[in-house]
Amino acid sequence: MTFVESINSPPERTTLRDLFRDTGRFIFAVEIETTRGLAMEEPASRMARLANDLADFPDVDVLGLTDNPGGNPSNRPEALGLQLHERGQEVIVNVSCKDYNRNGIESRLWALGSYGFDALLALTGDYPTAGYAGQAKPVFDIDSVGLLEIIRRLNEGYPPPDRSVGARMPTMRTSFFPGATVSPFKVQESEYLPQLFKLEYKIRTGAQWAITQIGYDSRKLDELQRYMALKQMNIPLIGSVYLLSAPAARFFHRWGIPGINASAELVELANKQASSEDHGTAFFHEFAAKQIAILKGLGYRGVYLSGRPSLSRIETIINIEKSFGEDDWKDFARELQYPLPEEFYYFEQDPDTGLASSQINREYLASKSGFARTRKRLIQSPAFTIGKLTHDVFFDAKAPGRKLGELVYKGLEKSPRPVQRIAHFAEQASKVPVYGCQDCGDCSLPDIAYLCPESQCAKNQRNGPCGGTKDVQCEVLDKDCIWSRAYDRLKAIGQEEHMLDRPVIFKNGALQGTSAWGNTFRERDHHSANSEGQKSR
Repeated sequence: MTFVESINSPPERTTLRDLFRDTGRFIFAVEIETTRGLAMEEPASRMARLANDLADFPDVDVLGLTDNPGGNPSNRPEALGLQLHERGQEVIVNVSCKDYNRNGIESRLWALGSYGFDALLALTGDYPTAGYAGQAKPVFDIDSVGLLEIIRRLNEGYPPPDRSVGARMPTMRTSFFPGATVSPFKVQESEYLPQLFKLEYKIRTGAQWAITQIGYDSRKLDELQRYMALKQMNIPLIGSVYLLSAPAARFFHRWGIPGINASAELVELANKQASSEDHGTAFFHEFAAKQIAILKGLGYRGVYLSGRPSLSRIETIINIEKSFGEDDWKDFARELQYPLPEEFYYFEQDPDTGLASSQINREYLASKSGFARTRKRLIQSPAFTIGKLTHDVFFDAKAPGRKLGELVYKGLEKSPRPVQRIAHFAEQASKVPVYGCQDCGDCSLPDIAYLCPESQCAKNQRNGPCGGTKDVQCEVLDKDCIWSRAYDRLKAIGQEEHMLDRPVIFKNGALQGTSAWGNTFRERDHHSANSEGQKSR
C-alpha cells in the first residue's frame, strides 16, 4: 500500500478510543521496546516478529511502541507502527521531548497524523545516556505538558504559519487521542503530591487517558483511583505491570531506571524465588497475573504489560489470571504491598481491606494547620522571601510598583547601548548569586517558588516535575528536585495545592541573553497575556 493509498483508505482497526467506549472491557496492552539498528536486522526484526505474533493473538488489544527508551537511540516507533497499522493493529506511539525542539516535535506530529496514528502517549522522556561518539545533549525544549498543549491546539485546528504574500492557509485539524503518564509510587509527600497535581494539569491540558509508572504497592494503586475520583479527574486509567525477575528487581532497587524502585523486601523475595528449580519462572508469571487481577478488581480500565515478554509468557500470564476467582484479587491486594520505608500516603489505610480508605491522612491534614504553616514560614528560604516580596511589589500584573517598572524599562529601551548593558549587568549581579540565573530572558522564578529551572533542573521542567526522582533526589543532578523544594516553600504559605494552576509555560528561546525584567515589564515573555500559553486558555 502506498503512502497516499494508506491515507485515503486506512485499514480497519479497533482504535483505543473504541476500546475505551466499551466500558465493560478490560484492555490488554503490551509494550514493544524499539531497538537500535535497521528494521530488517536482529534484534529489531525479532521485536517485529513478536509484534506481528501479538497482532494475531486475540487477547491482546493494543501494542505500545517506545521512543528511544532509557535515553538510548533506537529505531523510530513509526517504522514498526506503520506495518502494524497496515494489518489493522492498534498501537500507542510514545512521543518524548528529549530529542527534539518544539519545531521538530510539531513536524513529527504532522507526520504521525498523516500516517494515521492517533493514540499518542506524551512523555517528557528519559535523560539521554548514550549516543554517537558519546552522550547526546538533551533538548527538553518543551515537556510532556507542553507537548499535550501542542497536540490540543493541532486538534482544534492550529493554522501552520505561511509567510508568502497574500497566502491563506486552510485550517487543518488532527485527530490525536493523547494520553499521559503518572508516577504514584513516590516516597515523600513533597515528590508524591506534585505528581498528582501534574496529572490534573495534564488532564486540563488535554490528556484523555493515563498510564501509571511501574510500581509494587496495591495500596498506592487504589489511592490513585480514589484521589482521581475526589478531584473529578474522569479519564480512563491503565496500570503498568512489568514482568519481574530477580535481576530486574535488583536493577530497580539500584534505581537503574529513573522513577522505578523496588523495596529491599521485594528484592529479597525475588532472589529467593530465583534460586528455585525453575529460576522463579512460575512465581513471576503468577506475580504478574496477580497484579493484573488487582487492577481489574480496583476498576482500572486496562493493563500495560512491559519487560520484553515473549508470546508464550504473555499467554501463560493471561491464562493464570483467567483461572482466578472473582474476589481473589482482594487477597492479592493485601499480599502485593511493597512500600519503601516511611512512604507517604494521602489516605488513611482501611483496616478491613489493607487498601486506601476515604479518610485523608490525619498527619498530613495536621501539617496544613495554621500553627504548622507558621513554624515553616519562620525557617523559610531568604531567596524565596526576597523573590516573592519583589514580585508582589513590582512584577505582578497588579503590583503597586508595576507602572514604575514599565516606565523605567520603556525609557531604557530608548537609552544608549552602554546604559542598557549596565542595567542588564545590575540585574544579573542580583540574580546569579541568589538564584543561579542562566540569563534565559524568560524567567520562571515566580512559577517555581523562586527556584531556577535552567540552572537547577536537568530537564528544565517549567510545568511540574518529571517522574524520575528517587526519594526527592533528581535522577541526574546530585541535589533534591526543585519541584519538591518548591512544594515545601509553597506549603508554608498555604499555596502548594495551586502550584500548577496556571497556563502552560513555553520558554521563548529568542529572549536568551536579554533582560528578563525588561521582558516582563514590556510584556514579551510567557507572563504576557499575548504569549502562546496565555492565549490558549
